[in-house]
Amino acid sequence: MTRQRELILQILSQSDRHLTADEVFFLAKLKMPSIAMATVYNNLNAMNEAGIINRVHMDGGADCFERTTDKHDHMICDVCGKLTNVRFPELQAHLQSALGREIDSYDLTIHCVCPDCRGRR
Repeated sequence: MTRQRELILQILSQSDRHLTADEVFFLAKLKMPSIAMATVYNNLNAMNEAGIINRVHMDGGADCFERTTDKHDHMICDVCGKLTNVRFPELQAHLQSALGREIDSYDLTIHCVCPDCRGRR
């Protein structure tokens, strides 16, 4: 594994939130000034394809990346954009039962207003 890829993995592993490629680049640049944006993008794409990290598509915004690759869904605040992982371990089985067929996968994004934003209203 290259030094650049190790650094990107470290950044994602130590983050307490989902990061955009630009954020990963900014943090990587602090530790490795010679790193190029293309290197960050190429590594993020390659690691996502290999299942090492997870890309989260954000409607109307930049995709985010996370180190967590276990099955989970996402909840997004429609006010501040905060993205949170949520887990419903029995949901796939429930969906298969309700649909009467086996499903390969599903993507669920729950839209809400987070407690912080709700408190500011």
